[in-house]
Amino acid sequence: MFPLSRNRARAHSSNMAGAMRQSFQGMRRFLILWAGQSVSALGTGLGSFALGVWVFKKTGSATQFAMISVAMGLALIIMNPVSGVLADRRDRRQLLLLSNVGSGLMSLIMAALLYYDRLQPWHIFPIVFVMFSCTAIQGPALLASVSLLVPREQLARASGMTQTARAASMIIGPLVAGVLIGMIGYGGVILIDCLSYFVAVATILAIRIPNPPRTEAEDHQSLLASLTFGWTYLRRLPGLFALVGLFTATNFCMAMVQVLLTPLILSFATPVALGTVDSMAAAGLLLGSIALTIWGGPQRRVAGVMICFAVQAVILFLGGVKPSIPLIATAAVVFMFTLPFINGWTQVVLQSKVAPDVQGRVFGVAGMLSLASVPVSALIAGPLADRVFEPMFAPGGALAGTVGRLIGVGPGRGIGFLFVLLGTVTLAVLGLASINQRLRRLETEIPDALPEGGEAKATGEASLQEASPGASAPGY
Repeated sequence: MFPLSRNRARAHSSNMAGAMRQSFQGMRRFLILWAGQSVSALGTGLGSFALGVWVFKKTGSATQFAMISVAMGLALIIMNPVSGVLADRRDRRQLLLLSNVGSGLMSLIMAALLYYDRLQPWHIFPIVFVMFSCTAIQGPALLASVSLLVPREQLARASGMTQTARAASMIIGPLVAGVLIGMIGYGGVILIDCLSYFVAVATILAIRIPNPPRTEAEDHQSLLASLTFGWTYLRRLPGLFALVGLFTATNFCMAMVQVLLTPLILSFATPVALGTVDSMAAAGLLLGSIALTIWGGPQRRVAGVMICFAVQAVILFLGGVKPSIPLIATAAVVFMFTLPFINGWTQVVLQSKVAPDVQGRVFGVAGMLSLASVPVSALIAGPLADRVFEPMFAPGGALAGTVGRLIGVGPGRGIGFLFVLLGTVTLAVLGLASINQRLRRLETEIPDALPEGGEAKATGEASLQEASPGASAPGY
């Protein structure tokens, strides 16, 4: 009896040591991958700023400037589901390499056209579309790879590190790019962006990125069945589907805020004040990312996400009620501080609850759904502000004598009132979400696909069938 107990103890110790060694190796590979992606993010920050300035100076058109964002959004929405299928069917390391090489080549083409003074504004849109299609290919593959590299209890911190790098690039990129444009020109800055992608390629080549086991049925599954699988998976897990729906609704409001914040501030303040608000907002994002990296988050992450959304809704009220730079700047810092927690905790929930072998397809559809409302919101934001709300708060306007007495009358006050309405809509959406029992019980109702300190559970097909007894996904 005692020898058996010793054998079990030795086996347990050996298993623990193996798990710790595997966890250490995974974290080491993640840190190498993160370092390369951080350099790439900084390069993207430089290139994006230079490209935006070039387009605006070349055309003098705010519409053409905004169309860059439309091209980005369309590429991400169209390519996300396809990228998810590729992430589950193909080698994820190869997809990461393809994404970075493709984006790097597009940057190289732009740099060459700028150097020879051949770049035209219309060239930008197809190039940006292809670049962000490559980015979309990377998204699901990268998220799903991190799930296999990083222990589940460290996923929130890993997300915090990623968002810290992005926030730092938002702060450093415009400052450094503004100086570099004067020294090496727009083409030189874009060339640096190109080189940063190949730094990311070097780090990917330096590590092994694991792939989950795939079944023979998956390899022979039709493309249409693979594309619909992510939708079916989410629909049969109502809690996850409700979480994605919450993002779709709130992104509609937040995209409108993003488009209209600049006109709101410039309606009563200077471009210098606008720059100050943007810098403080980026600092808030950086602080939130660092806090997430250090803390990780609570056990009930869905509740934390909803609380952060509620804080953002209240912040919209503060940003809209009074034309004050100190008030708006403070609101922007708090708003952006909560963003890493919302994104990070949601990612952890998805990474923990979705089986590794189907994460690509599920993440692709989830990304498409959460972003689907953004282009619509961006397109209607301007007409709503210019033709509906601003006239209401002009002197003698429909609401000038009522609501105008509370929030003011004149340029920008219609946008301010729209911010208040968007905050109200966000709170209403959160109210509906809070009474959704499946969303509230998501973390306890759906078993973890990535248990702490253990291997991934059964394949996504099995998980899906367990969630809906007697039903199977199309094509399986």
